Amino acid sequence: MNLRRSTLLALALVAAVAPLSPARAELVLPRVSQKSTLTQTVGITDLTIAYCRPGVKGRPIWGALVPFDKPWRTGANEATTFTATDDITVAGKPLAAGTYSFLTIPANGEWSVIFSKQKDLWGGSTDYDPKQDVLRVSVKPEAADAVEWMRFTFENLSPSSADLVLRWEKLQVTVPIAVETQQLTLTKARAELAVAKPDDWRTPYRAAQYTFEQGIALEEGAKWLEQSLAIQAEYSNQALKARWLAKDGKKKDAVAVGQKALALGKAAKTPPFDLATLETQVAEWSKQD
Repeated sequence: MNLRRSTLLALALVAAVAPLSPARAELVLPRVSQKSTLTQTVGITDLTIAYCRPGVKGRPIWGALVPFDKPWRTGANEATTFTATDDITVAGKPLAAGTYSFLTIPANGEWSVIFSKQKDLWGGSTDYDPKQDVLRVSVKPEAADAVEWMRFTFENLSPSSADLVLRWEKLQVTVPIAVETQQLTLTKARAELAVAKPDDWRTPYRAAQYTFEQGIALEEGAKWLEQSLAIQAEYSNQALKARWLAKDGKKKDAVAVGQKALALGKAAKTPPFDLATLETQVAEWSKQD
């Protein structure tokens, strides 16, 4: 075998056993308009807005960089998206749970806010298809303090509502959102109870506690409490039973059940934090009996 042939054979063997070069990773560079994701829980519903934040940079914005009467992706780079984990209402109009492209049509008067099922929008939203709109609402912009980098916030929070607020340059736009938190919670509670394990006393207890504290579906909640007690009597469900009886005006029964709850609580390895509160309530019920 000549030297040339031996050299070629050796190189071929090295190539055969050498590890393959790893795939070249794509270089990631910082964006001028950085991406932001904001999530707010309202009741038991998560609301999420994901967008890229352009800066003013001394430029005229409204009616210039952002034209009036044309669809805007409401941010930079890819289109802004909005996600709701449950059905909601936006400015009083229903919007089903899901993820949507979030666009606006700025104007010199009222703006249109658009939730679209169209995906992968980019740039100036020139490929926007209004036929894919799921919801449009009208909102009125307001003058505001200057903001350099466009931002969204969730404000004016309550257990069943929040305002999605857009601020940029010297303008703000408020989009009111509402959630049927009580009915939604009851619906999910019923679903959880339908699949609860036979020894699960906590789920019906927690569902009953919610109805008691909110003052809703009390008849159904009372049945859930009895279900919990039938599975296993604990301090928590006994204490709730005592409070329920007292609320119904049955103070003598409330005292008896409250004393049972206190005995269970004091016997626990880690006594419940609200023992003193229940002791005070039982003493008051005794005086009213």
